[in-house]
Amino acid sequence: MTDQPQRQYRLDYRPPAYLVDTVALDFDIQENNTQVTAQLAVARNVAGPAGPWRLDGRGMRLVRVAIDGADLAHDAYELTDTALWLDNLPSVFELTIVTELDPETNLSLEGLYRSGAILCTQCEATGFSRITYFPDRPDVMARFTTRIEADAARYPVLLSNGNCTQAGMAQPGRHYAIYEDPFAKPCYLFALVAGDLGVIRDTYTTASGREVALAVFTEHGNEPQCHHALDALKKAMAWDEATYDLEYDLDQFFIVAVGSFNMGAMENKGLNIFNTACVFAHPETATDGDFARVRDVVAHEYFHNYTGNRVTCRDWFQLSLKEGLTVYREHQFAIDHGSPGVTRIEQVRMIRDIQFPEDGGPRAHPVRPDSYIEMNNFYTITVYEKGAELIRMIAQMAGREAFTDAVKHYLHKHDGQAVTIEDFVVAMEETTGLDLAQFRHWYSHAGTPRVAISQQHENNTLTLTLSQSTPATPGQPNKPVFDIPISLAVFDTAGSQQVPPQLVRLNHARKKIVYKDVPEPAVVSALRGLSAPVKLTQDTTERDLVCLMAHDSDPVSRWDAAQSLYMTHLLACVDAIRADHALPGLGDGLSQAITRLLADWPADRALLAEMLTLPSTIQIGEAFERIDVAAIDGARRAVRQQIGSRFEEELTALATAHAPRSTYVFDQDAAGRRAVFALALGYLAETGVEGIEAWCRTVYDEADNMTDRMAALGALQYCPGATRDRLLGDFARRFANEPLVMDKWLRLQVSAPDIDAVAQARALLQDPAFDFTNPNRLRALLGGLVRGNAPAFHRADGAGYALLVDEILRIDAFNPQMAAALAGLIAPWQRYDARYGQGMRAGLSRLDGAELSDNTREIVASGLADAPN
Repeated sequence: MTDQPQRQYRLDYRPPAYLVDTVALDFDIQENNTQVTAQLAVARNVAGPAGPWRLDGRGMRLVRVAIDGADLAHDAYELTDTALWLDNLPSVFELTIVTELDPETNLSLEGLYRSGAILCTQCEATGFSRITYFPDRPDVMARFTTRIEADAARYPVLLSNGNCTQAGMAQPGRHYAIYEDPFAKPCYLFALVAGDLGVIRDTYTTASGREVALAVFTEHGNEPQCHHALDALKKAMAWDEATYDLEYDLDQFFIVAVGSFNMGAMENKGLNIFNTACVFAHPETATDGDFARVRDVVAHEYFHNYTGNRVTCRDWFQLSLKEGLTVYREHQFAIDHGSPGVTRIEQVRMIRDIQFPEDGGPRAHPVRPDSYIEMNNFYTITVYEKGAELIRMIAQMAGREAFTDAVKHYLHKHDGQAVTIEDFVVAMEETTGLDLAQFRHWYSHAGTPRVAISQQHENNTLTLTLSQSTPATPGQPNKPVFDIPISLAVFDTAGSQQVPPQLVRLNHARKKIVYKDVPEPAVVSALRGLSAPVKLTQDTTERDLVCLMAHDSDPVSRWDAAQSLYMTHLLACVDAIRADHALPGLGDGLSQAITRLLADWPADRALLAEMLTLPSTIQIGEAFERIDVAAIDGARRAVRQQIGSRFEEELTALATAHAPRSTYVFDQDAAGRRAVFALALGYLAETGVEGIEAWCRTVYDEADNMTDRMAALGALQYCPGATRDRLLGDFARRFANEPLVMDKWLRLQVSAPDIDAVAQARALLQDPAFDFTNPNRLRALLGGLVRGNAPAFHRADGAGYALLVDEILRIDAFNPQMAAALAGLIAPWQRYDARYGQGMRAGLSRLDGAELSDNTREIVASGLADAPN
């Protein structure tokens, strides 16, 4: 048997050779190791392949293997670094496996490991294979019983999936707890937590009158930061009942917050384990964005109870089956609990800033990938967020009520099963009546389709011509014609609606739509709400965009019109910088649009903040064949300064009107007002208006919340000097014992435009206090440098690339998931101007010459795949 990494192909799927009905796990947690005894009730699967049975396992010591109580001799099985192979097995038998683990030295953050004072598990995608030997695949579903025994003083809290059926003292100084999960689940949903934990508790009464015990566990002292998460959980439970008739199915639902976690959170049945960054939310330590993220992630993981747990994936190629649908449900929930327009704008921005570049780079892959070497590399924005956009398109075409009924049908039809994306699409067709045969291309083809809309207007007849094309992606040179829902509306130049919003399915390469009795001139609002994840080219004029920005009834379209106006000017500025020409002025149309916006504030202040925010440097870069980092950053900063100078008086009035005046509360209106204040303060700081440093200092000193404090510090990033240094120093002292807040400080340390950010990052990495084994620290510092200060990272001498590669090589030795994610930051080198791309490629080549994990090797190989020799 081979241990070499093998590429897995979706079309090679075979049913499991053996099925596991029940699993009884016994964890004996000692001071220096943990012994795990697993008893499996196994039966031959007549639909599975013949031959030896593979049980996955790595990073542990095998102590015993027994069949029906009889120990196997060493020559009766084969053990490799990644698997236990058994052969000549009976049709039905009990398998006993004893393994020994060392969670204290497990830095991979997979399997059973220590995070601070907490022992916890992370089993998705294949972390269970670090606990015991098992067929670690999602289509093997079993009912689990878990017994945990540990020192009662060191580990007074013992938790696992399901309901606690028994607890007590095991022997002097030690205690135990037994949990039974009545629902069959794949092993990736197994969870265990042991530690000395603080807790906050509550209850929730379901629609049928059952009382569910709720709790959030965390290290002692952090309990006050967990109340928002508990409140979000109750809102999510109520929303899922009201929207989908989904009632929680166990007697208890627990959340545990741990400091070291590769992901945001994990939906283990009844026992969700979270990164503290997605649980902790207190006004003094968390921003409005943090509060919203906690609310939405808590809801996301809870929603997985049905869309992911009760109905799960047949294999990991189907990951978007659970994640795309659950992200869509999270999006619905967020829209219902915040500013609907701005919430959707945030979702659109994520698609355009992260997913579109992924679709245009070397790692482009379909929502349902065709192959992989390391599954952890496919927990991507494409699988999650683009997957959610596909669900959203189906919901738009079906209508919300019909779609909701279809989801209920899907869950009822496949309850307790491990199924495929095709099963989901069929369920949608069965209930809604939609023909989704052509729509299926979205799941199997990578890339971002381009949609072009041209218009002809004569004799009050408006003719729109829609066309589509999709660029080639790695391994997929030829693209099919997609089924693309395009939301359209037509206005006159005064903003009066002439054609009400409607959904048009562009399911041909070219399509014409004719509207009669539309007075000239007409303004077409297309792709409203980003009705499909495509790039739109439309022959709109500046006048049209100004009209839509002021009058469109869809907030996303209003924002999009503003983005288009900004982008036209930004691109002209980039061209001017590259040609060493003088920058163009703002222009009459853009100035008129901003003037109108600043004179007539939308009631939704969060929308106002979004409409005054320029496109990101990533979005600007997407408009060019090759990314010129310095020119793009220079253009964006210059335009911010132009707007700040031209509208200094109006922005000052805006900031003054929205300045902090009352005690912090997290709600839509208050968060919107704080967003406007922070934005206006930032414009004024970058412009360098008189008195701005003193204003920021006053805001910082008087703030009763982290949002305003970060607004002041963020603005001061553009004002080097004593004030900025003093406040950053005070911030570090004040929050030295708050790791999540210190992550914000780390980002600030490397994001200022006037510092040697690479040298700063190296110094912080070498500080004995920096925990480089903690993913949150690494994301804050290295992510803050690469994404938050692109000019510093992409400096001409290559020092930024060298720093990143150094850290990837160090991290890959113990946390391949994190190392692979960091390697992905330089993989799309061919998208960059040669003076950046060659340095990024050299970094990949250096990695390619090192001994790497399968995770990182796959990312590096994809980046170099099309590189010239």
